[in-house]
Amino acid sequence: MSASGGGKAIIAAFLANMGIALAKLVAWLLSGSASMLAEAVHSIADSGNQLLLLLGGRKSRREADRAHPFGYGRERYVSAFVVSIILFSLGGLFAIYEGIDKLTHPHELDPVWWWLPIVVLVIAIGLESFSLRTAIKESNLVREKGQSWVSFVRRSKAPELPVVLLEDTGALAGLSFALLGVGLTVITGNSVFDAIGTLMIGVLLVLIAIVLGIETKSLLVGEGATTADLDRIVDAIAAGDEVEKLIHIKTLYLGPDELMVAAKIALTADKSVREAADDIDEIEARIREAVPAARVIYIEPDVYRPALDPEPPTDAFVFKSSD
Repeated sequence: MSASGGGKAIIAAFLANMGIALAKLVAWLLSGSASMLAEAVHSIADSGNQLLLLLGGRKSRREADRAHPFGYGRERYVSAFVVSIILFSLGGLFAIYEGIDKLTHPHELDPVWWWLPIVVLVIAIGLESFSLRTAIKESNLVREKGQSWVSFVRRSKAPELPVVLLEDTGALAGLSFALLGVGLTVITGNSVFDAIGTLMIGVLLVLIAIVLGIETKSLLVGEGATTADLDRIVDAIAAGDEVEKLIHIKTLYLGPDELMVAAKIALTADKSVREAADDIDEIEARIREAVPAARVIYIEPDVYRPALDPEPPTDAFVFKSSD
């Protein structure tokens, strides 16, 4: 997996979640806490999610073939989208169901093992904090300087790190809810607090899943270059004296690390085919230097004719006035 794929963060999250899931299941079996069951299912779902992300990263590295001439880079988007569905259904909806069930059919904590869920939750918070710290460290390697975390989650073209960040953040919040619910149940003897904690966990997971689903859906549909990268590409085209005018340009991410650039440029009418080809080679080299992710570049040479190439009213295309 590429550097942007956050392989270390995914593996750290998987190991933490597997250990936490087993501990929570034991705590649930011995104490009967609904919050512990919801948290155990949450951790099992997260463990499966990490495996899906790793599988998507592996599949995305397959070479392009006749059926998929642009490669398999979007396998990582598919995996992330499936993760959001699993988190929504297996994690969030199950927790909500379990919370409602415990509200309508109260179940007291086992008087002998009441302390076990608290111990497990405290240990789990420590492990999840380690996982989140690893994810933050990995994210800082690819996050742009000055970029907010909200912007990073929304704009990142590599889905793995935002997924792990949201999962770990949600896991810590869920553990806090579970600890609060179990703690109040132990103090008051009222199991309603345990059920309410379970409901809070479920609602939190559903909200996180919806955010993940929206962001990964956008990536699956197809996103273009960021404004900053598009500006760099346009500046790279304009840096030489080959182009009279950039007629229009389109970009599309074929995968997290592969950007396609298609542009129509106006060259002088008296240039030979050889000269036009040399100019295009120079322009492509400058684009790749400015934006290394621009690996697939198609440049169409043309003669600018305002009647046939009118300037569009939106920012879908970028125009430069000839000097």
